[in-house]
Amino acid sequence: MGSTQFGNFNDFCRDSTLPVCNLFVPNNQPPNVAFDGCELVGIPLSGGRNLANLGSILLAFISILVSLVLVWRSDRKQAAVGRREMQIFLLGFAVIEICEIFTVGGFPLDDNVRKGFSAVHVAAITATCWILFLNALVGFQFLDDGTPASLGLFLFSAGILFIGTGYIALDTAFNWTGTFATTETNNYRNIALYVLYQLFPLVCLFAFFALEAYLVVRVLGEFRPMLYLFATTILFAIGQIFNYVISTHLCSATSGKINGALFETLFTLISVVVLWIFWSSITEDDWPMPMSQPVPGYS
Repeated sequence: MGSTQFGNFNDFCRDSTLPVCNLFVPNNQPPNVAFDGCELVGIPLSGGRNLANLGSILLAFISILVSLVLVWRSDRKQAAVGRREMQIFLLGFAVIEICEIFTVGGFPLDDNVRKGFSAVHVAAITATCWILFLNALVGFQFLDDGTPASLGLFLFSAGILFIGTGYIALDTAFNWTGTFATTETNNYRNIALYVLYQLFPLVCLFAFFALEAYLVVRVLGEFRPMLYLFATTILFAIGQIFNYVISTHLCSATSGKINGALFETLFTLISVVVLWIFWSSITEDDWPMPMSQPVPGYS
């Protein structure tokens, strides 16, 4: 794969503000400048420092509060299938947003501290997307939801992914073993992080959509919840388009004041809220269940 772009982060880090990019260079502040991209200067501070992505920082803080509110709202749905499992996902999202304040947000920090937050951020994204995929399986009741077995599966498997991805990210950042060494000369190629950070979450998200669509249409025999499922998918996709495609153009047009990360944070937040509404809608007690396709826990 030496002659392909697979595993290369150079173009992503040049055109987008991603937490993984902080791991590849000694100092990625202001964001993108180390990769010859549009310099995201944001708000100038004293001592030649800058506070970039203030909008993302504020939206990330709001996202944390919204996540906690949804955790509380989930707790009140005593009879809802997958209540505890959905709460685990929301807490994972909150961890992502806490890290985003210090990684995507151009917060004035010691660079090693930023690398640490970035490693946790990357690991949390991988683990949380896996948790979302497992939430789709909950509806099929392979295990009784909310039981120690179900919650243990969630926490143990997500913990393995979190620790494994986090170690690779930290080894990349601090070059402990040299195994994941990434430099400009090889276009910041890192196959392990490319798979775990770029591809694996996409697979989990696609599987979640496919499983939930089957559950809603074939098992519940309903179509209204599909509107929520399509909406959350489209909103998430719009956020990624802002981050990966529009970001560099927005940065150039505003002379480095903002970029697509602001809108990625916004649309991801809205997407998670709509996702929660989707989950809430299919765990109501009044869905007419086809007698030939019962799913325990749905009534």
